[in-house]
Amino acid sequence: MPVPTNASRFAHAATDLGLELEVREFPEGTRTAEDAARAVGVQVGQIVKSLVFMADGNPVLCLVSGANRLDAARLAAVSSAGHIARATANEARDATGYAIGGVPPFGHAQQLPVYCDRDLLQHEVVWAAAGAPSSVFAIEPGKLVAASGAIVTDLKEE
Repeated sequence: MPVPTNASRFAHAATDLGLELEVREFPEGTRTAEDAARAVGVQVGQIVKSLVFMADGNPVLCLVSGANRLDAARLAAVSSAGHIARATANEARDATGYAIGGVPPFGHAQQLPVYCDRDLLQHEVVWAAAGAPSSVFAIEPGKLVAASGAIVTDLKEE
């Protein structure tokens, strides 16, 4: 099965970062963390949710464990923002170049501040979107943090 164009664009971005990643395609879709975990055969906590938020009107990317919900107050504190809102579909696409459900953790249309949920580091391997809602890739959390330029922090809602 051919890899979708956005997944191909992401694969090229990964290569440009010196990463050799295998993009896997799941026709049934991996749009939600639960769908992705079921398709890949891993725990939902190993799924990376790439969530775009607006911090004082500026896009930021949050890499959150699939088992967690993001705490907007924690994001506001770490980003020094007075107002946090989930990005609209258009804002997310404009900031990253990808549609919600397929946003990868790096390789975006513009440079974004990235925050990584500390809980992702407890796994040997995590799985993230690879540019399309049906494409994912596996990566070690340390490499994920390095490739995305993320700040590791506590983002989960208690």
